[in-house]
Amino acid sequence: MIRVGIVGASGYTGLELVKMLITHPNFELSLVATSSGDVMLEALHPSLSGVVSMEVQKASIDIVVDRCDLVFLALPHKTSMGFAKDLLDKGVKVVDLSADYRLELETYEKAYCPHEDKEHLPQAVYGLIEYYKDELKNTNLAAGPGCYPTATLLGILPFVKYLDENSPLFVDAKSGVSGAGKKLSETTHYVTINDNIFAYNPLKHRHAPEIAEKISKIGGKDMHVNFVPHLISATRGELVSVYGVLKSDIDPLEVLKEHYKDAPFIRIREKPVDIKSVSGTHFCDIYAQRNGNALFVSSAIDNLLRGASSQALACANLMCGLDESVGLPTISYMP
Repeated sequence: MIRVGIVGASGYTGLELVKMLITHPNFELSLVATSSGDVMLEALHPSLSGVVSMEVQKASIDIVVDRCDLVFLALPHKTSMGFAKDLLDKGVKVVDLSADYRLELETYEKAYCPHEDKEHLPQAVYGLIEYYKDELKNTNLAAGPGCYPTATLLGILPFVKYLDENSPLFVDAKSGVSGAGKKLSETTHYVTINDNIFAYNPLKHRHAPEIAEKISKIGGKDMHVNFVPHLISATRGELVSVYGVLKSDIDPLEVLKEHYKDAPFIRIREKPVDIKSVSGTHFCDIYAQRNGNALFVSSAIDNLLRGASSQALACANLMCGLDESVGLPTISYMP
Protein backbone atom coordinates (compact mmCIF):
# COMPACT_ATOMS: atom_id res chain seq x y z
CA MET A 1 0.00 0.00 0.00
CA ILE A 2 1.12 3.53 -0.79
CA ARG A 3 0.98 5.78 2.27
CA VAL A 4 -0.84 9.05 1.64
CA GLY A 5 -1.82 11.98 3.82
CA ILE A 6 -3.96 15.09 3.76
CA VAL A 7 -2.78 18.40 5.16
CA GLY A 8 -5.69 20.79 5.45
CA ALA A 9 -8.39 18.23 6.22
CA SER A 10 -10.89 20.55 7.87
CA GLY A 11 -12.40 22.01 4.68
CA TYR A 12 -14.75 20.63 2.07
CA THR A 13 -12.01 19.45 -0.31
CA GLY A 14 -10.26 17.71 2.58
CA LEU A 15 -13.47 15.88 3.46
CA GLU A 16 -13.96 14.77 -0.14
CA LEU A 17 -10.40 13.43 -0.21
CA VAL A 18 -10.99 11.44 2.98
CA LYS A 19 -14.17 9.91 1.55
CA MET A 20 -12.35 8.66 -1.54
CA LEU A 21 -9.12 7.57 0.14
CA ILE A 22 -10.64 5.38 2.85
CA THR A 23 -11.95 3.02 0.17
CA HIS A 24 -9.03 3.32 -2.27
CA PRO A 25 -7.55 -0.13 -3.03
CA ASN A 26 -3.93 1.06 -3.38
CA PHE A 27 -3.65 4.01 -0.99
CA GLU A 28 -3.50 3.86 2.79
CA LEU A 29 -4.67 7.05 4.49
CA SER A 30 -1.84 7.30 7.00
CA LEU A 31 -2.15 10.95 8.05
CA VAL A 32 -4.86 13.54 8.40
CA ALA A 33 -3.62 16.92 9.60
CA THR A 34 -4.75 20.48 10.25
CA SER A 35 -3.01 23.56 11.58
CA SER A 36 -4.03 22.72 15.16
CA GLY A 37 -4.73 18.97 15.26
CA ASP A 38 -5.86 17.58 18.62
CA VAL A 39 -9.25 16.31 17.44
CA MET A 40 -10.70 13.10 16.08
CA LEU A 41 -11.56 13.01 12.41
CA GLU A 42 -15.16 12.02 13.12
CA ALA A 43 -15.50 15.04 15.42
CA LEU A 44 -14.07 17.32 12.75
CA HIS A 45 -16.47 15.84 10.18
CA PRO A 46 -19.45 14.26 11.99
CA SER A 47 -20.68 12.71 8.73
CA LEU A 48 -17.76 10.27 9.05
CA SER A 49 -18.92 8.93 12.43
CA GLY A 50 -19.20 5.15 12.24
CA VAL A 51 -17.26 5.16 8.97
CA VAL A 52 -13.71 5.97 9.97
CA SER A 53 -11.93 6.95 13.18
CA MET A 54 -8.55 8.68 13.08
CA GLU A 55 -6.74 11.21 15.21
CA VAL A 56 -6.15 14.48 13.39
CA GLN A 57 -2.53 15.54 13.81
CA LYS A 58 -0.99 18.99 13.95
CA ALA A 59 0.58 19.58 10.55
CA SER A 60 4.37 19.59 10.38
CA ILE A 61 7.03 18.71 7.85
CA ASP A 62 8.45 15.96 10.06
CA ILE A 63 5.19 14.08 10.57
CA VAL A 64 4.39 14.16 6.84
CA VAL A 65 7.87 12.87 5.94
CA ASP A 66 7.60 10.15 8.57
CA ARG A 67 4.16 8.89 7.55
CA CYS A 68 3.62 9.64 3.86
CA ASP A 69 4.92 8.70 0.43
CA LEU A 70 2.54 11.25 -1.11
CA VAL A 71 0.58 14.10 0.43
CA PHE A 72 -2.38 16.20 -0.65
CA LEU A 73 -2.08 19.85 0.36
CA ALA A 74 -5.59 21.29 0.74
CA LEU A 75 -4.28 24.62 1.99
CA PRO A 76 -4.67 28.30 1.05
CA HIS A 77 -2.27 29.80 -1.47
CA LYS A 78 1.08 30.89 -0.02
CA THR A 79 0.64 28.53 2.95
CA SER A 80 0.80 25.57 0.60
CA MET A 81 4.16 26.36 -0.99
CA GLY A 82 5.63 26.82 2.47
CA PHE A 83 4.96 23.13 3.10
CA ALA A 84 5.57 21.82 -0.40
CA LYS A 85 9.13 23.04 -0.89
CA ASP A 86 10.47 21.20 2.17
CA LEU A 87 8.46 18.05 1.49
CA LEU A 88 9.72 17.85 -2.09
CA ASP A 89 13.30 18.23 -0.92
CA LYS A 90 12.76 15.32 1.46
CA GLY A 91 11.36 13.03 -1.24
CA VAL A 92 7.62 13.23 -0.58
CA LYS A 93 5.38 13.48 -3.63
CA VAL A 94 2.99 16.44 -3.48
CA VAL A 95 -0.43 17.09 -4.98
CA ASP A 96 -1.21 20.74 -4.31
CA LEU A 97 -4.83 21.88 -4.49
CA SER A 98 -3.97 25.57 -4.06
CA ALA A 99 -2.96 28.05 -6.76
CA ASP A 100 0.71 28.05 -5.76
CA TYR A 101 2.07 25.88 -8.57
CA ARG A 102 -0.60 26.28 -11.27
CA LEU A 103 0.79 29.29 -13.06
CA GLU A 104 3.91 30.70 -14.63
CA LEU A 105 5.86 32.87 -12.19
CA GLU A 106 4.88 36.21 -13.71
CA THR A 107 1.21 35.28 -13.93
CA TYR A 108 1.14 34.00 -10.35
CA GLU A 109 2.84 37.00 -8.81
CA LYS A 110 0.57 39.40 -10.66
CA ALA A 111 -2.58 37.60 -9.51
CA TYR A 112 -1.56 36.40 -6.03
CA CYS A 113 1.65 37.27 -4.19
CA PRO A 114 5.45 36.90 -4.42
CA HIS A 115 6.33 33.25 -4.99
CA GLU A 116 8.39 31.59 -2.26
CA ASP A 117 9.41 28.41 -4.10
CA LYS A 118 10.84 29.39 -7.44
CA GLU A 119 13.08 26.31 -7.35
CA HIS A 120 10.25 23.78 -7.65
CA LEU A 121 7.78 25.85 -9.68
CA PRO A 122 9.24 24.78 -13.07
CA GLN A 123 8.86 21.12 -12.04
CA ALA A 124 5.12 21.37 -11.38
CA VAL A 125 2.72 19.66 -13.79
CA TYR A 126 -0.70 21.18 -14.29
CA GLY A 127 -3.22 18.56 -13.21
CA LEU A 128 -5.68 18.77 -16.10
CA ILE A 129 -5.63 15.02 -16.69
CA GLU A 130 -6.79 14.88 -20.30
CA TYR A 131 -3.91 17.13 -21.41
CA TYR A 132 -1.04 16.23 -19.06
CA LYS A 133 -1.45 12.52 -18.39
CA ASP A 134 2.04 11.48 -19.51
CA GLU A 135 3.73 14.34 -17.68
CA LEU A 136 1.90 13.48 -14.46
CA LYS A 137 3.31 9.97 -14.59
CA ASN A 138 6.81 11.42 -14.29
CA THR A 139 6.52 14.18 -11.71
CA ASN A 140 6.69 14.55 -7.94
CA LEU A 141 4.62 17.75 -7.95
CA ALA A 142 1.11 18.08 -9.38
CA ALA A 143 -0.71 21.40 -9.36
CA GLY A 144 -4.47 21.03 -9.19
CA PRO A 145 -6.28 23.39 -11.57
CA GLY A 146 -8.90 25.79 -10.27
CA CYS A 147 -12.51 24.67 -10.46
CA TYR A 148 -13.61 27.32 -12.95
CA PRO A 149 -10.56 26.81 -15.20
CA THR A 150 -11.18 23.05 -15.18
CA ALA A 151 -14.72 23.35 -16.51
CA THR A 152 -13.83 26.19 -18.88
CA LEU A 153 -10.71 24.62 -20.37
CA LEU A 154 -12.21 21.17 -20.83
CA GLY A 155 -15.02 22.82 -22.76
CA ILE A 156 -13.15 25.31 -24.93
CA LEU A 157 -9.75 23.72 -25.64
CA PRO A 158 -11.04 21.40 -28.41
CA PHE A 159 -12.17 24.51 -30.32
CA VAL A 160 -9.17 26.82 -29.91
CA LYS A 161 -7.72 26.11 -33.36
CA TYR A 162 -11.08 26.97 -34.93
CA LEU A 163 -11.55 30.26 -33.05
CA ASP A 164 -10.94 33.79 -34.27
CA GLU A 165 -8.14 34.96 -31.99
CA ASN A 166 -9.06 38.59 -32.67
CA SER A 167 -12.41 38.13 -30.95
CA PRO A 168 -12.52 37.78 -27.14
CA LEU A 169 -13.89 34.80 -25.26
CA PHE A 170 -16.72 35.40 -22.82
CA VAL A 171 -17.02 32.95 -19.93
CA ASP A 172 -20.19 32.92 -17.85
CA ALA A 173 -19.66 30.64 -14.84
CA LYS A 174 -22.02 29.61 -12.06
CA SER A 175 -21.01 27.68 -8.95
CA GLY A 176 -22.60 26.24 -5.85
CA VAL A 177 -21.72 27.93 -2.57
CA SER A 178 -19.30 25.20 -1.46
CA GLY A 179 -16.89 26.65 -4.02
CA ALA A 180 -16.47 29.65 -1.73
CA GLY A 181 -15.11 27.41 1.04
CA LYS A 182 -16.23 26.56 4.55
CA LYS A 183 -15.59 29.94 6.18
CA LEU A 184 -18.75 32.02 6.55
CA SER A 185 -18.93 35.42 4.89
CA GLU A 186 -21.65 37.91 4.04
CA THR A 187 -21.65 36.56 0.49
CA THR A 188 -22.26 32.96 1.60
CA HIS A 189 -24.66 33.78 4.44
CA TYR A 190 -27.95 31.89 4.04
CA VAL A 191 -30.00 35.07 3.85
CA THR A 192 -27.77 36.37 1.06
CA ILE A 193 -27.58 33.29 -1.14
CA ASN A 194 -30.97 31.64 -0.59
CA ASP A 195 -33.29 32.12 -3.59
CA ASN A 196 -30.60 34.31 -5.13
CA ILE A 197 -27.90 34.48 -7.79
CA PHE A 198 -25.29 37.15 -8.33
CA ALA A 199 -21.96 37.84 -10.00
CA TYR A 200 -18.80 38.41 -7.96
CA ASN A 201 -15.41 39.78 -9.00
CA PRO A 202 -16.65 40.25 -12.59
CA LEU A 203 -13.78 40.56 -15.09
CA LYS A 204 -11.28 40.62 -12.18
CA HIS A 205 -11.37 37.07 -10.81
CA ARG A 206 -8.00 35.33 -10.38
CA HIS A 207 -9.08 32.39 -12.49
CA ALA A 208 -9.21 34.54 -15.63
CA PRO A 209 -5.42 34.71 -16.07
CA GLU A 210 -5.22 30.96 -15.37
CA ILE A 211 -7.70 30.26 -18.17
CA ALA A 212 -5.91 32.58 -20.60
CA GLU A 213 -2.47 31.18 -19.77
CA LYS A 214 -3.53 27.56 -20.28
CA ILE A 215 -5.34 28.33 -23.55
CA SER A 216 -2.04 29.78 -24.75
CA LYS A 217 0.13 26.93 -23.45
CA ILE A 218 -2.13 24.03 -24.43
CA GLY A 219 -4.03 25.47 -27.39
CA GLY A 220 -1.17 27.53 -28.79
CA LYS A 221 -3.22 30.69 -29.23
CA ASP A 222 -3.38 33.90 -27.21
CA MET A 223 -6.99 34.78 -26.44
CA HIS A 224 -8.47 37.63 -24.46
CA VAL A 225 -10.68 36.10 -21.75
CA ASN A 226 -13.61 37.94 -20.16
CA PHE A 227 -14.57 35.87 -17.12
CA VAL A 228 -17.60 36.49 -14.90
CA PRO A 229 -18.35 34.03 -12.06
CA HIS A 230 -21.65 33.80 -10.20
CA LEU A 231 -22.80 32.17 -6.98
CA ILE A 232 -26.04 30.22 -7.15
CA SER A 233 -28.34 28.87 -4.48
CA ALA A 234 -26.96 25.33 -4.59
CA THR A 235 -24.48 23.47 -2.43
CA ARG A 236 -22.33 21.96 -5.16
CA GLY A 237 -22.01 21.86 -8.91
CA GLU A 238 -20.65 24.21 -11.53
CA LEU A 239 -22.02 25.24 -14.92
CA VAL A 240 -19.78 27.15 -17.33
CA SER A 241 -20.90 28.68 -20.63
CA VAL A 242 -18.24 29.92 -23.06
CA TYR A 243 -18.99 32.13 -26.06
CA GLY A 244 -16.54 32.59 -28.92
CA VAL A 245 -16.34 33.45 -32.62
CA LEU A 246 -15.46 30.74 -35.14
CA LYS A 247 -13.34 31.18 -38.22
CA SER A 248 -13.92 27.63 -39.51
CA ASP A 249 -16.97 25.67 -40.62
CA ILE A 250 -17.26 22.86 -38.04
CA ASP A 251 -19.79 20.58 -36.37
CA PRO A 252 -19.19 21.35 -32.67
CA LEU A 253 -20.45 18.05 -31.29
CA GLU A 254 -18.38 16.04 -33.77
CA VAL A 255 -15.29 18.06 -32.78
CA LEU A 256 -15.91 17.22 -29.13
CA LYS A 257 -16.56 13.54 -29.76
CA GLU A 258 -13.37 13.15 -31.79
CA HIS A 259 -11.25 15.19 -29.41
CA TYR A 260 -12.34 13.26 -26.31
CA LYS A 261 -12.85 9.81 -27.82
CA ASP A 262 -10.22 8.33 -25.47
CA ALA A 263 -11.19 10.35 -22.36
CA PRO A 264 -13.27 8.13 -20.05
CA PHE A 265 -14.41 10.93 -17.76
CA ILE A 266 -15.58 13.36 -20.44
CA ARG A 267 -19.19 12.84 -21.54
CA ILE A 268 -20.36 14.61 -24.68
CA ARG A 269 -24.05 15.40 -24.41
CA GLU A 270 -26.61 15.87 -27.18
CA LYS A 271 -28.45 18.58 -25.26
CA PRO A 272 -27.40 21.33 -22.80
CA VAL A 273 -25.77 19.98 -19.66
CA ASP A 274 -26.84 20.31 -16.02
CA ILE A 275 -25.04 20.19 -12.68
CA LYS A 276 -27.18 17.49 -11.07
CA SER A 277 -25.99 14.81 -13.49
CA VAL A 278 -22.34 15.32 -12.46
CA SER A 279 -22.82 16.10 -8.76
CA GLY A 280 -20.87 13.57 -6.71
CA THR A 281 -18.79 12.39 -9.67
CA HIS A 282 -15.51 12.96 -11.49
CA PHE A 283 -17.25 13.42 -14.84
CA CYS A 284 -17.25 16.56 -16.93
CA ASP A 285 -20.28 16.82 -19.20
CA ILE A 286 -19.94 19.04 -22.29
CA TYR A 287 -22.35 20.30 -24.94
CA ALA A 288 -21.75 22.72 -27.83
CA GLN A 289 -23.61 24.26 -30.74
CA ARG A 290 -23.14 27.10 -33.23
CA ASN A 291 -25.20 29.81 -34.84
CA GLY A 292 -23.31 30.90 -37.93
CA ASN A 293 -19.86 31.82 -36.63
CA ALA A 294 -21.04 32.15 -33.02
CA LEU A 295 -19.95 29.24 -30.79
CA PHE A 296 -21.61 28.23 -27.53
CA VAL A 297 -19.92 25.65 -25.29
CA SER A 298 -21.40 24.53 -21.98
CA SER A 299 -19.70 22.27 -19.44
CA ALA A 300 -20.71 20.97 -16.03
CA ILE A 301 -18.65 19.54 -13.18
CA ASP A 302 -18.84 18.93 -9.46
CA ASN A 303 -16.76 21.85 -8.16
CA LEU A 304 -15.53 19.93 -5.09
CA LEU A 305 -14.63 16.76 -7.01
CA ARG A 306 -13.64 17.28 -10.65
CA GLY A 307 -12.91 20.88 -9.73
CA ALA A 308 -10.65 19.90 -6.83
CA SER A 309 -10.45 16.61 -4.89
CA SER A 310 -11.16 13.85 -7.42
CA GLN A 311 -8.93 15.58 -9.96
CA ALA A 312 -6.22 15.63 -7.28
CA LEU A 313 -6.75 11.91 -6.69
CA ALA A 314 -6.48 11.20 -10.42
CA CYS A 315 -3.16 13.07 -10.41
CA ALA A 316 -1.95 11.01 -7.45
CA ASN A 317 -2.96 7.78 -9.18
CA LEU A 318 -0.87 8.65 -12.23
CA MET A 319 2.08 9.85 -10.12
CA CYS A 320 2.11 6.47 -8.36
CA GLY A 321 1.91 4.33 -11.50
CA LEU A 322 -1.80 3.54 -11.23
CA ASP A 323 -4.62 3.95 -13.70
CA GLU A 324 -6.15 7.41 -13.44
CA SER A 325 -9.60 5.97 -12.69
CA VAL A 326 -8.79 4.09 -9.47
CA GLY A 327 -11.08 5.21 -6.66
CA LEU A 328 -12.80 7.99 -8.61
CA PRO A 329 -16.55 8.47 -7.99
CA THR A 330 -18.86 7.84 -10.94
CA ILE A 331 -22.40 7.70 -9.50
CA SER A 332 -24.16 11.06 -9.40
CA TYR A 333 -26.31 12.32 -6.55
CA MET A 334 -29.62 11.83 -8.39
CA PRO A 335 -32.40 12.64 -7.92
